[in-house]
Amino acid sequence: MKHLLPVFALYVISMAAQAAMPQIELTANKHKLTAEVAHTDPDRMQGLMHRRMLPENRGMLFVFPNIARHGMWMMNTYIPLSVAFIDSDGVIVNIEDMQPHTRDSHNAARPVRYALEMNLGWFRKRDITPGMKIDGLDRAPPPR
Repeated sequence: MKHLLPVFALYVISMAAQAAMPQIELTANKHKLTAEVAHTDPDRMQGLMHRRMLPENRGMLFVFPNIARHGMWMMNTYIPLSVAFIDSDGVIVNIEDMQPHTRDSHNAARPVRYALEMNLGWFRKRDITPGMKIDGLDRAPPPR
């Protein structure tokens, strides 16, 4: 039982950090979604790791401090996800599907400011494709 205490403490700290992330409403191809905003280094590093589920129409928006060909991976992530890489104008550059517990790097096709993670297939099921715009990004907190 003693050995479980540190693991439980890390879990509680992780959940508290996730709960503190701001949330914003976004629209993609007329579909509304709510995204937690990972705009700090610790939030971007934690992402959706260790979560067991992600409610429908909920996701995580990563706001990067620099425009670059950012990449994502799925270490310690239990949920299969799709990620849309989005440029500074809010236009989707590319969408990648990601499987749990993999270390494969999924990268933006060209420099981007944002990445939006949703449940696997969320974009495809709503006919959201590269070249479309995500509205509401202007309400995201600036990166830190």
